[in-house]
Amino acid sequence: MSARYTSDIETTLDTRMKLESRQEGEDLIVTVGEARVDAAIAVQFKDGMRKFIADGHDRVVLDLSNVGFLDSSGLGAVVAVMKLMGPDRRLDLAGLTPTVEKVFRLTRMDLVFKIFDDLDAAVSPSAATT
Repeated sequence: MSARYTSDIETTLDTRMKLESRQEGEDLIVTVGEARVDAAIAVQFKDGMRKFIADGHDRVVLDLSNVGFLDSSGLGAVVAVMKLMGPDRRLDLAGLTPTVEKVFRLTRMDLVFKIFDDLDAAVSPSAATT
């Protein structure tokens, strides 16, 4: 059974953060619908993700395939979400564009997160156990 939830987080500055989630087996898939995750929307990203991870899924896959740019504030927001989930839950990443993948590699965050080439690889049966 697959359920879809969409969150358009609005602030007083009318900055929107487009996030969409769906259940895939036991996992929660959250797709970022933004081309950029930067200082302008990092707080909204974190707030939106906080709502999704509150359901308590053991594993959340963050689909970043639409994101072409991620700055240090965006990276910090992704790390903050991982920390909010706690040590007994996993935040995995999927679909990183070359520019975003480079940010994770240069900061060595690719050693902290499990990163999958695409969403299909992330939701394969073997991915949840690795």
